[in-house]
Amino acid sequence: MTAPALDFELPPGLSAQEPPEVRGRSRDDVRLLVSRGERAPEHRRFRDLPDLLGPGDLLVVNNSATLPAAVRLDRLAVHFSTAREDGTWLVELRRRTGRASEPYAGGEPGEWLPLPGRATLRLIGRETPRLWRAELDRDVEAYLRAYGVPIRYSYVVGEWPIEAYQTVFSTVPGSAEMPSAARPFTEALVTALVARGVGIAPITLHTGVASPEKDEPPYAERYEVPAATARLVELARESGTRVVAAGTTVVRALESAVDADGRVRAASGWTRHLVTPERGVRAVTGLLTGLHEPRSSHLLMLTAIAGEKALAGAYEAALREGYLWHEFGDTHLILK
Repeated sequence: MTAPALDFELPPGLSAQEPPEVRGRSRDDVRLLVSRGERAPEHRRFRDLPDLLGPGDLLVVNNSATLPAAVRLDRLAVHFSTAREDGTWLVELRRRTGRASEPYAGGEPGEWLPLPGRATLRLIGRETPRLWRAELDRDVEAYLRAYGVPIRYSYVVGEWPIEAYQTVFSTVPGSAEMPSAARPFTEALVTALVARGVGIAPITLHTGVASPEKDEPPYAERYEVPAATARLVELARESGTRVVAAGTTVVRALESAVDADGRVRAASGWTRHLVTPERGVRAVTGLLTGLHEPRSSHLLMLTAIAGEKALAGAYEAALREGYLWHEFGDTHLILK
């Protein structure tokens, strides 16, 4: 991200260290920063969302469920990221440092790592500078359910069960890290949105690991846009109502499903699509998201939707008003 206004420093005190429920709040009581073009940002609560959307608007959500994707050894941790079609997985090796971990530069192609439960992980070769293609000697998802824990970075204090990393829409296991934009939704809030006349439609995109120490573009991830969701998106667009993505993962999936004529079609497979201001967005007119790290590639997507000046103003307000970052933090609604 090259925009000077978005190349900011995030104070350590603005990292959410625990779920809001631990702070005595419900999931939908986190703060919601509302951006509408270059108007001054508005400060609301997430539970106010039905007042901000209207009849006919469509909210598209990610139904991917989070895996307990971290396996801890004595000195290392293995973060299982992404399943490949040939049965191998992309994994990140990290050195354990007390209650947290840091990137581990070691490992050699062909090396075997003994894991808990007498499992063995074979490193095949590097896929990216920090991710290995690797093969476990048994079914990975079943193994993670028995021996894995949720991925946790140093800004999170305490161990939280896998349920803390699921959303109300989580039905299809596969994400290494929570599609966190939808975490504040509750069953009561979904009911209120439906009663308001807001449509809700799912896509699936399984998120991989996003090391907090690295600023890098996203790599290929598995996704599916069902035919029914594609039809609802096109109906909303034709009707002139809003299509609001609940998370950057939803934007990535929908934009990957846009055909040569600019229409959203049913699609599935692997996507490397990167949304940038130069490419723009064609499928969505709004975005619900968390607050993203400085220089993150996600800020390119947000700039494409909000515009650089409006996004800079929103982030200045979030920093000034003490909004909380990361998966247990506050949220941001961008409406064109």
